[in-house]
Amino acid sequence: MLKNETVVKEFILLGFSCNTQTYISLFVIFLFIYLIILVGNLLIIIVSITDKSLQTPMYFFLINLSFVDICYSSSMVPRMLRDLLSAKRAISFRECAAQMYFTLSLGVTECVLLAIMAYDRYVAICYPLRYTNMINQSVCIKLASCTWICGFLLSIPHVVLTMNVNVCGNNQIKHFACEVPEILALACVDVSVIEFVVFLAGVLVLMIPVTFIIISYIRIISAIVKITTSAGKQKALSTCGSHIIVVIIFYGSAMAAYMKPKSKSSDSDMINAVFYMIFTPMLNPLIYTLRNKEVRTAIKKIINTKLHKI
Repeated sequence: MLKNETVVKEFILLGFSCNTQTYISLFVIFLFIYLIILVGNLLIIIVSITDKSLQTPMYFFLINLSFVDICYSSSMVPRMLRDLLSAKRAISFRECAAQMYFTLSLGVTECVLLAIMAYDRYVAICYPLRYTNMINQSVCIKLASCTWICGFLLSIPHVVLTMNVNVCGNNQIKHFACEVPEILALACVDVSVIEFVVFLAGVLVLMIPVTFIIISYIRIISAIVKITTSAGKQKALSTCGSHIIVVIIFYGSAMAAYMKPKSKSSDSDMINAVFYMIFTPMLNPLIYTLRNKEVRTAIKKIINTKLHKI
């Protein structure tokens, strides 16, 4: 006998469970955050490119991080803002797949990029005399290219496996974006194998960079302890402090979302997603500008130059 099934051609993004007034408040809050993401990260990119004192490997990778954050947040925040003010929150199958691919790709790119930034700090602190030779312009370009290539290639299996799952009848996603766990939760067939593959891939993509970062910082701390002057220790710690804060926020929330053996959709998934999709891109420029004296000085220099021209 044939089983009556409705093939899903679009999804409904339920988003946050709240009333109309709360939706408006959330729209204002997330719009403000999105503007901070755009302005803050663009400011870092402009300052790092225009100020000659900031044209170093560390700021080259910071430019890449800012650009990733702009693209990452733009892949889902504008859609979320539209849905907060819209009664119909339908997203087509293709649009859902595209959103999933770009968010995953940019998320993986940021994972790898944060690990490379840790390696850059490790070389700078542990091998200061060899730093310019080990991390030259050619090496920087190759490392940055690898991060983007890894991100956009490693995400393909995730999207292909997830979007080819049979979803019958129920097309309501308890999320504000098309995330892998949420789509798998709608499957009407056994997806245990896909869940295991996604879990394993999440472990590899997240844990390998994290392990690399931990090893780098263990060696960095060992090197800092050996520094005799307090000023030297303070300078070394200040260059690493901002990066550590970003790593903890991003990896902590991403691990909570993707390193689950079962695809169970819950409100905590949306909270985690808000952290690694929205708050981290917002915090990055704030952390790197407020805690970084060189960036603050460069911004003041640009502002003073503009004022003198006026």
